[in-house]
Amino acid sequence: MIRKEAAVPMTKLRKEQTAATRERILDAAMNVFHEFGVSHASLAEVAELAGVTRGSIYDHFRSKAGLLNALAERMELPGERLCETAGKELKENPLGTLRTRWVWLFHDIACNEQWQRVLEIIFLPCEAVSEVCESTRRIKQGRTAGLERMANLMKMAVTAGQLPADLDVDLAQQMLHGGLFGVLEDWLQSPRIEDLGELGERYIDTLLDMIRFSSTMRLDRQQRTLH
Repeated sequence: MIRKEAAVPMTKLRKEQTAATRERILDAAMNVFHEFGVSHASLAEVAELAGVTRGSIYDHFRSKAGLLNALAERMELPGERLCETAGKELKENPLGTLRTRWVWLFHDIACNEQWQRVLEIIFLPCEAVSEVCESTRRIKQGRTAGLERMANLMKMAVTAGQLPADLDVDLAQQMLHGGLFGVLEDWLQSPRIEDLGELGERYIDTLLDMIRFSSTMRLDRQQRTLH
């Protein structure tokens, strides 16, 4: 009975130590991948920075791709939960909800260096497909889901009278999604002189004005019939 009681805290301690080692490896991997790129980084460099052996890394991750995927899983990629829990606000003001959540996202990324580094690792370097396949698949899935959410929000905004009834929703959601991710990628590649929060806010307001008022964003009669 005494041995059993003593084993409980020891087991808990081992789990805490294992979790701490895993996080230390991930932190090291983020720095090494960010500096050298996933393809050119080595697990030996990650192990040295983390203060562990290569064997310890393999106890937690099977490969560099596994490390990269775990890094991505530690954070929500942009737009993955956009407007997911907006509730009543979403129904009453869908366009305002869309704008507010993207502005929050831009401000959060601007203030979070870890987010910036992971996004740079995932989005910007031209890495071997074998190294980033799972993360790339997640990004593609996130993009598809993000486009669907934007289209649904725009349809709700049309119903609420916030957007024109003859809006080409397919064109509008593609333009908005591409524009917002475009400004994020440009900012990550630039010297970051401008504040991403302010830049993103101006960008989304400009895009929404284009969607509201541009005649090229409207359906013609034939398209209206098809839709």
